Amino acid sequence: MRAGVKKLGEWLTSSLALRLVLASALWAAIALAAFGWLLTELYRASLIRSFDERIIVYEKTLAGIVASAPEGNMPDPGTMGDPRFGRYQSGWYWLVIDAKTQATIATSQSLFGELLTLPPPPANGVVVTDDARDPSGTALRHAKQRIFLSSGRMYDLHVTGNVAELADEISTFRFQVFATLAAFALGLVAAAALQVSFGLRPLAAMSRRLADIREGRASRLEGRLPREIAVLGKELNALIDTNSAIVERSRTQVGNLAHALKTPLAVILNEARAEGGPLADKVVEQVTVMRDEVDRYLDRARLAADRKVIGAVADVRPSLEGLIRVLSRAYPDRSLFLDAPAGAQPKARIERRDLEELVGNLMDNACKYGREQVLIALAVDDADRDRPMVEIRVEDDGAGLPPTAYAEVLGRGKRLDETQPGSGFGLAIAAEIAETYGGSLVLGRAGLGGLAVTFRIPRS
Repeated sequence: MRAGVKKLGEWLTSSLALRLVLASALWAAIALAAFGWLLTELYRASLIRSFDERIIVYEKTLAGIVASAPEGNMPDPGTMGDPRFGRYQSGWYWLVIDAKTQATIATSQSLFGELLTLPPPPANGVVVTDDARDPSGTALRHAKQRIFLSSGRMYDLHVTGNVAELADEISTFRFQVFATLAAFALGLVAAAALQVSFGLRPLAAMSRRLADIREGRASRLEGRLPREIAVLGKELNALIDTNSAIVERSRTQVGNLAHALKTPLAVILNEARAEGGPLADKVVEQVTVMRDEVDRYLDRARLAADRKVIGAVADVRPSLEGLIRVLSRAYPDRSLFLDAPAGAQPKARIERRDLEELVGNLMDNACKYGREQVLIALAVDDADRDRPMVEIRVEDDGAGLPPTAYAEVLGRGKRLDETQPGSGFGLAIAAEIAETYGGSLVLGRAGLGGLAVTFRIPRS
């Protein structure tokens, strides 16, 4: 139950336009349902009033007949012009009752001798109406009055009508009202949807412009925006400008640092080599280590400063195929295979050189530590529609690594096999590049038996 409610909540909050249309539809449904109920009740009350007026006319006719009868005689009003007063259990009845003794003096033929128990009318001679039921349970409207004759006689007059006859008419009217209002509600929802679509069009346009920036087709959010979201557009442009300024300052600082460090190190190295001797050799050794470290960190700084994260796009498959061709020549005794869906040409949000540096490091490691086969698998994960990912998996058939060593080899300079050449920075650099672009690098056991490295990066 909770999962269903949560899923419904996520669905309702997935679209601003959907929320607005559903709110309009809910309000229209409640308002029109209330209006339909009120209109039906007013129509029903109007029919009841009209019905009461009809039976009051019959009651007045009955009173006139009784009052005009000679003293001591009770005339037979018959059907008073309405054949329903003569049809058995029609619901249309009249009764004349002695007000003093409450004895029934006369009844309509429709009762056929059955008794109809009705409350007496008020003693002031006023005609009143109320609800009643006959012996068969039929719903009735009842008009009653006490009349006073000059001879001192008093009679309670009762006339009823079958109000159930109005049920079909009320039901038909109710159906017509709600059918009309339902059609009207659909029209209102459609109008609300058009209104929301038109009102949110600037947001859709802004989304397309942001997509252009992300895909590298534009560098700023251009065009006029409504004043309600113009401030948002201005802030986004300011954010882009700030990002560009930070990148430019980083480039400058990296260049300055490279010039400030590498030149003195080169001078020290040259001087030490010229001097010779154990101390000079030690200086050369340590300066070489320092220069290598400076080069590594400067490369990482250059990567962060020179990277164009916003708008970076790379065609993945051509880069993988190019790397396979290069590494196949470098490692002729290794078989490199690309496993990718036919016709798949995914693009990733990463600069091409960074993609090739990252995957190249992974493939190079796989060739070094594998025995014969290296598999590169390319796939697209669309499980998250808002953030589809490109997945590149590099596997080898080497000895692999125990799971306890995964975190260690991702650290800078950590090498578990000193017999192979390298600095130990390959996986660490690859992990940094992946994180910079919003991706991830995960180690695991390969199907070929060795190490599997899975690189995931947002799809463009």
